[in-house]
Amino acid sequence: MRVRTPLAILGLAPLLAAPVTAGEPGEQLFVDNCSGCHQLGGVGQPGLAPPLVDPELWAGLGDKAPNYLVGVLFGGLTGQITAQGQVYIGVAMPPQSWMTDEELQLVADYVLQDLNDLEVAVDPALIETTRAAPPSHADLRETRRSAMP
Repeated sequence: MRVRTPLAILGLAPLLAAPVTAGEPGEQLFVDNCSGCHQLGGVGQPGLAPPLVDPELWAGLGDKAPNYLVGVLFGGLTGQITAQGQVYIGVAMPPQSWMTDEELQLVADYVLQDLNDLEVAVDPALIETTRAAPPSHADLRETRRSAMP
């Protein structure tokens, strides 16, 4: 006698589900390239990737928010950071410099505007200058640390 087990019982149903699609190009790029670590909606993954929805961080960064975010996108980020009270040790955010300038701008604007409700847009000139000379990981960690109370 052959027993048939529904896929849901085996826990395989989510693997066969339709891929997540997003409405705007920046959101879709985020889903495709960032959500594996930072999760859908940028909520982060404890112990792995900090939340990108972090009102305290973005408020502390103020007008430096685009510079910080674009710096992380181009240079990546390693080391130890604190986000929303959780310490992330051994952060290993890889550079996303393989993306086009337009794609990086769309992702950055999505993170700043859509996920964090900031009224700021990333200037294409910032993308160009940061691609040419990304900040060091130490500089990025210091910028982040100094933005927090």
